[in-house]
Amino acid sequence: MEIDEDKIDEAALALMHLTVHDNCRAWKQIDWEVTNRLHEKGLICAPVGKAKSVVLTDQGLQQSEKLFNKLFSKNK
Repeated sequence: MEIDEDKIDEAALALMHLTVHDNCRAWKQIDWEVTNRLHEKGLICAPVGKAKSVVLTDQGLQQSEKLFNKLFSKNK
């Protein structure tokens, strides 16, 4: 089976929306490869470090909310 890494990245970013705190930080309980790709796409700041959270860029914050609603909200 071939995995679509972009879809994995979108789901991971959407799930980060659940843990956003301090206006732009999200817990980084996500695979390192995924966080590295999100960093390369400009959606989060450098994920490597001792902090247990990452900083989402403005674009990352907007995308995370948009993807969260797209992937996880119930249709009315």
